[in-house]
Amino acid sequence: MKDKYLELRINRDFGDILTVYFDFLKQNIKKFTNVFLSYNGVFLIGLLITSYLLVSGFIGLISESSNSYGIGLVENSEDTYLTLLIAGGILFVVIFLMATGLNFSLSTSYIIKYVEHKGLKLDKTEIWNHTKSKFGNTVVFILLLIPIYLVLVIFLVIVSFIPLLGNLIQIFMTAWIGVSYVCMIDENKGVTEALGEGWNLVSKNFWKSIGANFILSFLNFLLLFLCMLIPIIILSVFTFHVVANNVDIGASITPNIIYTVGFCLLIILSLYAQCLSQFINGILFYTLHEKTYNLNTRSKIEQIGQSEQ
Repeated sequence: MKDKYLELRINRDFGDILTVYFDFLKQNIKKFTNVFLSYNGVFLIGLLITSYLLVSGFIGLISESSNSYGIGLVENSEDTYLTLLIAGGILFVVIFLMATGLNFSLSTSYIIKYVEHKGLKLDKTEIWNHTKSKFGNTVVFILLLIPIYLVLVIFLVIVSFIPLLGNLIQIFMTAWIGVSYVCMIDENKGVTEALGEGWNLVSKNFWKSIGANFILSFLNFLLLFLCMLIPIIILSVFTFHVVANNVDIGASITPNIIYTVGFCLLIILSLYAQCLSQFINGILFYTLHEKTYNLNTRSKIEQIGQSEQ
């Protein structure tokens, strides 16, 4: 039995937004996971390599500091491990930022194509081509976010003494940026125009936007935390074994492999969580846009009027 198309261009109240999000997730989780894995292959390999560099450097430094003898040899070894750690850190930041931008765009393109095709014939190649076609705007959008977030950080430091205000501002920013990006891609707007439209939609529906992002992000976290439990438990048990038995982690390749795979899995799940978060703002965009402009409702009324003539 085919899944029923979920109409997203509807002015929904707060409770209905929560319901339709989980209905959308249940209906599309397998399809999107396939898209996610298909177009993140290079980044996943890159994250695995950088995880290995970071883990090797970190474990090497710990091992050398606990077995320090032969000063010249130790200094040379520490330099090598420090180089691995720095190189892995720089490479990790670059790959993670690129993967973040890709998946931000990929999840947005997915939900736009879902609405465009009414849930039918969601071809991953078409989703990828749509993502590529918006690459230029995506880069400009991300670059513009850098000064915005710098100002946000400064402002949060200033108001840090006011309880909950900082959290509200961060959630608002998440909603504003997510809704603005969907607006830019869905309506082919310029970056600044989309940010202005996103601000208008979110600020006029402040508590609905804040509430939807807070509750659904928290539930997403719980869902993904259950998935993260496996690598977390493995890493915790292995670390306990190392500490309890005073194991020399630098004497074997096994700790490197276990920590590398565990760390890499956690990073991949965090990227996936970002995609689920953008689905929240995709649904929020269509809800707020319809509430503001009533385009879908008016279109249906006109169709009814034409059929009666």
